[in-house]
Amino acid sequence: MSDADLAAHLADMAGRLLITVRDSGVFAGKALGSAGDATANQFLCHALRETRPEDGLLSEEEKDSFARLEHSRVWIVDPVDGTREYGECRADWAVHVGLAIDGVAALGAVALPGMGPGAGLVLRSDAPGVVPPAPDRLRMVVSRTRPAREAVAVAQALGAELIPMGSAGAKAMAVVLGQADIYLHTGGQYEWDSCAPVAVALAHGLHASRVDGSPLVYNQRDTYMPDLLICRKAHADLVLATLAGLD
Repeated sequence: MSDADLAAHLADMAGRLLITVRDSGVFAGKALGSAGDATANQFLCHALRETRPEDGLLSEEEKDSFARLEHSRVWIVDPVDGTREYGECRADWAVHVGLAIDGVAALGAVALPGMGPGAGLVLRSDAPGVVPPAPDRLRMVVSRTRPAREAVAVAQALGAELIPMGSAGAKAMAVVLGQADIYLHTGGQYEWDSCAPVAVALAHGLHASRVDGSPLVYNQRDTYMPDLLICRKAHADLVLATLAGLD
C-alpha cells in the first residue's frame, strides 16, 4: 500500500470506528470525546507502527518521543480533530493522517466522517479535485466558540462573511471544497492540527503558510504552531497585506 493509500485508508477506518463508538449509545458529551480519542488513537498508532516501523510518529494523544526528530519521515496524526464537536454529535470534526518529510507536509488525508452519506468524506493529497471559484463576497471560516481578533478584523476589512465552524480540519476542508474561501487562525495550534489539512490544501493548489507568509515547518521539537493561513493563491497577497496592516 502506498503512503497516500495508507493515509486515506487509516483516516477512513478511524472515522468509521469513531462513528461506531458514537452510535453505541454508551457515551455522551466529554465521555464520548474521551472514548473516541482513545479508540482512534490506539488504532492509528498501532497501524502506523505495524505498517511503517521505520518512520517517526507524532500523535496528539500519545506521549511525545523526541526519537521522531531523528527521522526524515514522520507521520503526524490527530485521531479526533474537534473532540468537542465529536462529543456533541456535530458534523464539523475530522481525522487527520499526515506525513511530513524533512519538515514539509508532504501528503495526507483528512476524513470528515460526520459529513456526507455513509462514513462521510475523505479528502486526500494524491487525488486533488478542482476548487470551485470564489463568490463575489469572500467567506472566512472562524472558530465557532472563540473567533480570533485578527481574523475578525481581516474579515471586516475585506467585507468577508464569517462562517463559524468547529475543527481545524473541517475549516481547512471547507476551503478545499469551495464552501469557504479563507481560513485564518491566530489562536495557536499544534502540528497535528494542520499537517494533513495543509498537505491536502497544497495538493489542491491552495496557499498555505504562517500568517507572515513564511512556510509551515513540521517535526519540530516544539510542536506548537501559533498561526495558519489557508486560502486560494489569488487571495493570499491580499490577506497577508491586510494582516500586516492591522494595528
